[in-house]
Amino acid sequence: MKLVYSALLVAASLTAVSANARDDIGKYPIQSLLETSKAKDALLDIPLYFADQAHAKESSKFGEVITNKKTNAFNKSDQEACEWVMLSALKALQERAVKEGMNAVVNIQSYYKKREFVSSTEYECGAGAIMAGVALKGTLVKL
Repeated sequence: MKLVYSALLVAASLTAVSANARDDIGKYPIQSLLETSKAKDALLDIPLYFADQAHAKESSKFGEVITNKKTNAFNKSDQEACEWVMLSALKALQERAVKEGMNAVVNIQSYYKKREFVSSTEYECGAGAIMAGVALKGTLVKL
């Protein structure tokens, strides 16, 4: 009987914790992140164009791809965790462009929880107590 009571108590505790789980969606600036030494160290030499930013004429197009990255947010500010995971998501887009023989990523937009957020100045990031996540859509092209 004690074992059943203990199991019920644990289950109730876990339910209470998950009911209070945080998943705040924040908007953060793109340009200031791209100007950091972290970005310069992490990203490849593949141009990134957000939303409708102007770029050279495309000579070929691979098509749209999606990346969804998560990172540990424990003991980090939301902005710190979001910046790190955004760089990871951008690098994933760049690596995919290289893999597909393309040399740029255009029309990049946030796609967190499959919800489009189109901006040339900001990206969306979901942050909680334990994890932070960024999802992006972009079109791989050759300029």
